[in-house]
Formats: sequence, C-alpha cells, structure tokens
Amino acid sequence: MKTILCLSSFEKGAAFMRQAKAEGWRVLLLTGESIKDAGWPREALDDIFALPDPNKEWNMGDMLKAVSYLAREVKIDRIVALDDFDVEKAALLREHLRVPGMGDTTARNFRDKLAMRGRAKDAGIPVPEFSGVFNDEEVNEYITTVPGPWVLKPRFQANAIGIKKCATGEDVWRELDGLGDNRSQFLIERFIPGEICHVDSIVVNEKVIFACASQYGTPPMEVFHGGRVFTTRTVVPGSDLEKKLFAVNQQIMKGLGLKYGVSHSEYIVSESGEVFFLETSARVGGAHIAELVEAATGINLWQAWATLECAEDPAKAKFKQGKRKHGTLMATLASQRQPDMSSYNAKEVVWKLNKPQHAGLIIASADYDRVTQLTDEYVARFYEDFFMRLPAAENAAQMG
Repeated sequence: MKTILCLSSFEKGAAFMRQAKAEGWRVLLLTGESIKDAGWPREALDDIFALPDPNKEWNMGDMLKAVSYLAREVKIDRIVALDDFDVEKAALLREHLRVPGMGDTTARNFRDKLAMRGRAKDAGIPVPEFSGVFNDEEVNEYITTVPGPWVLKPRFQANAIGIKKCATGEDVWRELDGLGDNRSQFLIERFIPGEICHVDSIVVNEKVIFACASQYGTPPMEVFHGGRVFTTRTVVPGSDLEKKLFAVNQQIMKGLGLKYGVSHSEYIVSESGEVFFLETSARVGGAHIAELVEAATGINLWQAWATLECAEDPAKAKFKQGKRKHGTLMATLASQRQPDMSSYNAKEVVWKLNKPQHAGLIIASADYDRVTQLTDEYVARFYEDFFMRLPAAENAAQMG
C-alpha cells in the first residue's frame, strides 16, 4: 500500500484525504498541536502526527527530524501541502527524502510573490510594475519613475494580509522604515485600478485541463482591510472576459512550471480591459471558493487534486463536469455566535457555511438574472443581519 503524507497548518482538505483513502492509499496527517483535535476526517486517516506550533509556526528542523524518523518504518510515496503556508514545508521534505513532486525552486514560484512576478515577466505576461525593496537607491528610482499609488506586499503571506497602500514616496519610506529588519520580506508594486478576478485550475503537464473563472464583488484588500462582506461570482462561460483570463492563466501555469496539481491564481482586469497577473498558488483556493467551483461546475477540486496525486499517470485522470451554472459565494464574520440563516431559503441556495460566528452561502442557477437578483438582495441583508468588522489581520486569518 502506498502512503501519502498531508501537511496542514489549518483545518482544511477533508475531501482530499477522503479521496486519497478511496484511491486505496494509506493517509497520514502532520499538523500542529493546537489543531490536532480539530474535526479532521478521522475515518480516512491512518494516523495523525502533531508538532508544537507556537504562533502557528513549526520548527523546520524538528519537522525534518520527525518525518525522517517516521520514514524509517513507513515508506512515504507522496507529500502534499494542503495550505499555502505549508508549500515550502512540503517542498523541503520532498527534497530531503527524495520524494517525487514539486521541489524548493518551483515551490518558491508559487509562494514568493517577488519570484512569481519575475517569472511571469520573463514569460511575457503583463504584470504591474514591481520591485524588490532591498536597496535604497533602487527603491528611490522606482518611486520616481513608476507613477503611484503603490502597494507594499508581503512576499510570503496569503490573502491580503499585510498589504499597505501608499499614495506618496514619503508614505513608502514611512512603511519601509517601520518594517525594520523585515523589510526584505516585502515588494513594492504599482496599484492598478480595475476588477480583481481569480481562476481555479486543474493542471496536468503544465497544461490547464479544467478552469473556472470568477470575479470578486469587492477586492480582497478592501474586504480584509476595510471590513466588507466577501463575495465572488463566476464569470459568464464563453464570455470575452473568461477567454482573456483563461489565456493568461495557461501562460502562467506553463511559465511557472506547475507539472500537475491544482492552482488558485488572481488577476486584475484594468479599466482598459488588459489582464495583469497578480499572484498564484499550488493549492485549492481558500475562503470556500472550492465549494463555489463545485456548485458551478460539478468539479470538486480537493477530490480532483487527490486523484492526480494518487494516479500512476496523472495524464490519464478523468474529471466529469456537470452542466455549467452561474454562481455566487458570499461570506462574512457574524456578530452572533450561531447566526440564524433559515430565512435565506431560496431554492437556488445550494450551500450554507456551518461555522461559529460566520455566515455564508452559495447561490447557483442556470438563470443569470436570478443569480444577480439574489446576490444583490442577500448581500444587502448580510450587512443588516450578520456583518461584523474586525481588525485587518484578524479578519484575514478568520476568512482564509
């Protein structure tokens, strides 16, 4: 029996683990002690191992020793990172144990926002003008030649955590000085007004074999920093926007070297209609986007990913789509411990979020206008019934 080791710093990926078990594999989970007793799919797990995780951080040396010790008795055939923060951990373990899959260099393309922008630019893909912030002279040259406003972004964070918008050069230097020794962990990028979209993909041999494009109702940075109801809606199938997004998305997967797996990638469509690459990842999208994709297409990205990881030849894996629907996902932190969503009872509501102090749902229908009507109505009601504002960092962590 082959063995797959799943790494996860957060509680997620149950469908992946269940599918891997259904494929006939031994499934092991490595997580942090703080969430060892969370609601993992224990019926699909052969064992759970936990590492100390103060402040959600694992000691990488301890992790290497622990997994190497485990490997004395159990041959590990695959190692998978279920969360964005675990991508480097999985790559390090693969390199150390010589397990097939994404190594350190490729993993950095899908975690380091500076590296991925560089690779995208080299591949001829439009990106907002950007720069590292290592050298004072280079920063000054950047802010005097690239028109503002700009955003400072953490290179290794997920979602919109830690992003700072700067209107003037003085703002940039004030933020950089405040970062101190952590300055090198950031990049600077020109802020381009437009609509933020995301494409969620299945990739085999650097070719996108399935994709679903969606557009955020409110840019993630506004949701996480301004405190807004989170919404995202699928793009109309066959539309010019979908075609543009799919074309750039295929370039990104090939340019960054994703051999096989799943990806969540984000793009900005400028006011002139040009598509710019923002960031990508080698994982299933967070904030329940996977549930939206499944409602609109019939494809469960977690299950598809597990099928690819367990397949002898990923190129032969088949995924059956359902009839395409239009869909909207909305979610917010709620002021109530157990929010009552019983009045959100339209037949087009196909999923509801079951999580303390959260409210969320998915609308799906073949009728575009009906989805529009319900989206507008329900978002307005979410603000009245549930919406709660939190500080940006806590808000981002809760919604991720």
